[in-house]
Amino acid sequence: MIKSIISYNVNGLRAAINKGFLEWLKQENPDIICIQETKIQKGQVDPIFINQLGYYHYWHYAEKKGYSGVALFSKEKPIEVTYGIGIPHYDKEGRNITAHFNNYTIISVYFPSGTSGDVRQEIKMAWLDDFLNYLNGLKSSHPNIIVSGDFNICHKPIDINHPEKHETYSGFLPEERAWMDKFIDSGFVDTFRVFNNLPNQYSWWSYRAGSRQKNLGWRIDYHMVTESLKNKLVSASILADIVHSDHCPVKLEIDL
Repeated sequence: MIKSIISYNVNGLRAAINKGFLEWLKQENPDIICIQETKIQKGQVDPIFINQLGYYHYWHYAEKKGYSGVALFSKEKPIEVTYGIGIPHYDKEGRNITAHFNNYTIISVYFPSGTSGDVRQEIKMAWLDDFLNYLNGLKSSHPNIIVSGDFNICHKPIDINHPEKHETYSGFLPEERAWMDKFIDSGFVDTFRVFNNLPNQYSWWSYRAGSRQKNLGWRIDYHMVTESLKNKLVSASILADIVHSDHCPVKLEIDL
């Protein structure tokens, strides 16, 4: 069965809902949507609207109000759902949800940003290795994994506007890009690049200076799958015309 999976950093779910997010979700009707930066606490969004769209829904809230947070909505009920990676100082930030189904596992994940300074960049770099260790442990019992979310990293020069101007920016630092190489070498596939190797394909644009209108963007939102699922891929795309956030949705179709 071909499933449609969307990942979307909404940069505040309540704000996105006010901009028509639920109407769009009803129309798009993916089988699974992974949401990042919900920026809510329990009870701040009425789940009745999500229930009415036919989704089971799961939430990982940050302890800090108005910060981070991820969600996962699925038409099919998972066999098991877990929250976090088992390291409390990350997990209190609401970074990931792992949902296990019969023959695959999907993770909605929001990687830390390092843009606010050296301390957060150090936390980000530590998270990268700890998250990869989590995935490597998971693969031993769940070999078919889809990692969907905001990685806060552009992998290659083609994934960012004017790469020569951004080499010292968090999100395009050499050590971050080297980690992406290591991540892919560990057995993951960047699904979008299986189907599209064109430049100027972005999923996030700064709110400053008309960046979106000028398409001065970054591709930092991904669906990564284990090599075992590569031959199951049907399509991957960026829905750049959908505007509820400074990010746009990214879509994967896969035969599961």
